[in-house]
Amino acid sequence: MDFYDVINSRRAIRRYREGTVSDEVLKRIMEATRRAPSWANRQCWRFVLIKDRETMMKLGEMRSYRPDKSCYEKACAIAVVCADPSASGEIDGKQYYMLDTGIAMEHLILAATAEGLGTCWIGAIDERPIRQLLRIPEPYRVIAITPIGYADEQPPLRDRLPLDEIFHVNQW
Repeated sequence: MDFYDVINSRRAIRRYREGTVSDEVLKRIMEATRRAPSWANRQCWRFVLIKDRETMMKLGEMRSYRPDKSCYEKACAIAVVCADPSASGEIDGKQYYMLDTGIAMEHLILAATAEGLGTCWIGAIDERPIRQLLRIPEPYRVIAITPIGYADEQPPLRDRLPLDEIFHVNQW
């Protein structure tokens, strides 16, 4: 798939159909994620890739927001992105570990899209029980989750602001 086709076809998928994704495909997605840029190349992120159905269902039970728990039960895998805040930089009170993990997660999401898979960035999470379930050590923070799997829906393209509202050339 052409890069711009990947960008334009990416959707937040909240319903999945059952199936499996090969380890080869998952490895390509992980490799693309690993290539994401980060503050001083510190790569503060770590991912937990969950393929165990029981663990996925437990994650679905502890969700504090959407999507419906069925996406945890039917997805092929779930990626949980974590970050060590001290392994990234900070300037003027801006902590770059969030940006670093956002870029890495977007690499994962776009790579999955290129492989014909759906994802859904889930940031409204209760960190503590996820940390306990997955044995995530300090000082790592749980930042977001995404199911990875075959879409069982075709959401429409969502509206975006016009370019002239987003981009200002040479000055505001």
